[in-house]
Amino acid sequence: MKLKLDVAEMAEEFFQDAHLLGIVAPIRDYQFCWYLNQLFRFRFRANNDIEIQMTKKSRSYYFPIYEYAEPNQFLVHYLYKNHHDGEYLLPEFRHLDFLWLIKGDNVQAAFIAEMISSIRTINGVQLVVELTNEKIRNKEHLIF
Repeated sequence: MKLKLDVAEMAEEFFQDAHLLGIVAPIRDYQFCWYLNQLFRFRFRANNDIEIQMTKKSRSYYFPIYEYAEPNQFLVHYLYKNHHDGEYLLPEFRHLDFLWLIKGDNVQAAFIAEMISSIRTINGVQLVVELTNEKIRNKEHLIF
């Protein structure tokens, strides 16, 4: 008997309380985190425990994830690097350098709009857009 993991249901549950921003910023991930930390007074840190590993064409690709949990709230920010060595975490969004997942407490649209506006002020940022769940074909790639 073979058991099959229902990834679609898992993805729906994972993204139930989440917002995803796509960012075009051709700068190094640690440098981008530094800018975000300065701008928002966050403390993004690389979390190697949730780093995403994908194997394609018998090669392994590693996508770092930076994490910041807001104190005294149930709100966590995850910053994913969308590409590594020619492969993409979300191939349908090849043009995006970073994916910012905001997960937890119910987040108001005004808060997201304010964040997008603030991110756009960072030197090197060319585009910031909110991605809707329907547009993301490979949601399971973001689940850690």
